[in-house]
Formats: sequence, structure tokens, C-alpha cells
Amino acid sequence: MVICDSLRRDLIQGIETPSIQKLAQQGCQFSRMEAVFPSTTRVSSACIATGAFPKDHGLLGNTMVLDHADGLKVHSVGNPSFRQVLYQASGHYLRVPTLAQYLRPLGSSAIYSNVSPGAAYFFDPDLVGYVFHRAGSFGPGGVPLHGSQALDIESGQAGDEQMTGRFCQHVLSDDSLLLAVLWLSEPDATGHGVPLGSPTHRQAIQAADRNVARVLEMVEQLRARGEDVLVMVGSDHGMETIHAQVDIAQELVAAGLKQAMNSQELLVAPNGTAAVIAYAPDYAHSDRLLGWLQEQLWVGEVVVGDELHAWGMPNTDTCRVAVSLAGTDQVNEAGLSGMAWYAVDPLDNKSYVGYGQHGGRNTNESRPFLVVQGEGFAQGQVCSLATSLCHYAPTVLCHLGLWKQQMAVNPLQEIVKTENFSH
Repeated sequence: MVICDSLRRDLIQGIETPSIQKLAQQGCQFSRMEAVFPSTTRVSSACIATGAFPKDHGLLGNTMVLDHADGLKVHSVGNPSFRQVLYQASGHYLRVPTLAQYLRPLGSSAIYSNVSPGAAYFFDPDLVGYVFHRAGSFGPGGVPLHGSQALDIESGQAGDEQMTGRFCQHVLSDDSLLLAVLWLSEPDATGHGVPLGSPTHRQAIQAADRNVARVLEMVEQLRARGEDVLVMVGSDHGMETIHAQVDIAQELVAAGLKQAMNSQELLVAPNGTAAVIAYAPDYAHSDRLLGWLQEQLWVGEVVVGDELHAWGMPNTDTCRVAVSLAGTDQVNEAGLSGMAWYAVDPLDNKSYVGYGQHGGRNTNESRPFLVVQGEGFAQGQVCSLATSLCHYAPTVLCHLGLWKQQMAVNPLQEIVKTENFSH
């Protein structure tokens, strides 16, 4: 499995992605693959690993609110220590099993990740298999790996290239691996700091595609040995160009809906072009909050109560309201469509105006890509049925003969049987 972080589906074209396009001709494309909400990497990682939506696995954003003994608090899921913070607050890492746990009786798994620590660790938060990340690498059972066994790289193209080499060596030399995941930082790492569609952004896409090519070469070596390999190459979400930003907590204070920026009766968890709002049962302005949000220029969609379930989110004190910030189909300076508002994050003191971001439900951030090649997937076919990141895990289990309807969605092997394909 290879994830090209934030590579939106409409950019799988031209000279930037020859390897992915060739794979699409040899395998099956999923033309309606959808991101989850929030369309952030840490949530996406947990969804891919579990086959579950956030309301079921419990990881609600790149930032999320936890209910502690002394009240609600906002946390960054990207902090390497957040695993333990979540466990102490809730008694679990994720609420449902991961692929690593399903595979443990029969073999091992490995994830090589060059994105945030939270995205890496929540693919296998119990550290059942190998987890490689610059913030700390672990062998099966959580055994720390040091020195040459660790993954000492930087986010970006150079680090991705080094990691891909390590990944291929490991997969070729370890017959115990049933699942191997390579999570590239590009084009996300570059897209957050340059205009989308610019030469620099397109170079980052090319770099990701070159690493995909190296993995596909390695797969052919495995198949030459007689291995039955299923290849899944995709992305977790896309990106929108940010044209304006808003500090939601500040706006709530100004509207009299929050006592102060540091008050705890209502908290905002910013998630790029989305936000989750939490408040305690005794919050005094719940009847006004929804109406006020619906009037704001920067709000695209907003859901509360049981409507949250349709977005894959829970209805709890830590998730009372979900907001997808407003977006348009306007084009940026490079001619790429998709402009959106961004929710300022006090934990990330960077302006993204003019650059790429994601998190909400706008068109381009919600359209990742996926190509699957292997047993059960015909060459050159396009599946136009709605699918999501949650389909990855059951598809892996099905290929390995371990699918027993453990998850809410069916394997892609079953889904492709129900459609007359287009070519």
C-alpha cells in the first residue's frame, strides 16, 4: 500500500504521474473514492487502518477535544505523546481493531511514514507491528528501534526517497510481512507552502510518482518469486487553495457565545478547512450557536446532533458541532479550481493564504484517488460506485482470506462485482 499524501484525483494526469497512470491501465481505478471528515491525515490513517469512521474508531481530527477529569481540553493529535494522553483520558487508543491486530496471528505488518507522528502511530497505535517514523521507530510489540534500524529522515522529497529505499529493502527481505504501507509526505509537505499547481508543487507530485515506480518494481520482484501481491496506491485527501482565514474561537467570543479565548465551556478544534466544536452539557448558548454559525460567511456546511453521524462523526460532548468551511470553484494563479476558508489553529502559527490546505468537505479536498491491482481487479477498469478510505482495510483482509464481515463496509473485491465497468 502506498499513500501519496494529499494528491487530489484531478492531478493524476500529464507528465507528473506516469507511473500511477500506467498502474491505472493495469489495474482498477475508483473514480468516486471519497475522503472522510475531517479530511485530515491523522483521521484518514485511522480510517484506512480500521475500516471504520471516526464515530466508531474515536479519532476525530488532526486536533480534537478530550474530556478530562478537570474539563474539556483541545489537543494536537500530531504530538508524539498524544497516544498516551488519549489512553489516559479514554482508556483506549482506538476503539476498534487495526489491520495490524487482525494480521498478528498469521504474520507481521509494517508502516513507513513520513507525515506527522500522529498519522504514523494511529495506523498501529498498539504498536503490534513495525512502525517507522522520525519521531520514534518500533518493532513488533513496541520494542524501540535505534541507530540504523530507526528512520532518521526529514519530511519532504529527500526523506521520502530515503524512506522508499528502506521500505523496499524491508519488504524484499522479510517473508513474515503480510501488509506493508509506505506513506509519503509529498505532495502534501510542499503543497502546504506553495501555490497548488505551481512548478514546485508539480515537482513534488513527480517525486511521489517516482517513489511509486520504485515500489512497483519491487512488487514485480515479489511476483517473480511467486508471491500473490495486492497493490493499493492512493491518497488520503486532496487540497484546496486558501483565500481567507478565520479564528473561530475569536469570532465566538466577539459574538458572546464563548466567555473568553481561554475559557473551557466551549472549545474549538480547528482542522484546516474544517472545525469541530465541543461544549459541556451546561453550556448556556447551545440554542443560539447553530443559527449564528449558519449566518457566517466562512461557514459552508454545519451539522449538529444526530446529523453528525452522516458525516461519520459522533454526537458527544467532545463533538457537538462539525463545520466544513466555505469554498468555491474559483481558480488560483496556476489555474487549479478550488478556493476555501481556513480555520486558524493557535497550535500552528502559520498563514496558509495562497497555499494548499484541507480538512473540510469541499470538492477537491474530498477527492483522493485509488488504484488497485491484483487478484479480483480486472485490468484497465474503472469503478464508478461510491467508495471511501474505509474500504482499504476490508480489501486487505479479503485478499488475505481473513474477511469475515468485521467492518461496516465491504471489500472492494465485492464492490467491483456489482458494477458493469466502464473502460
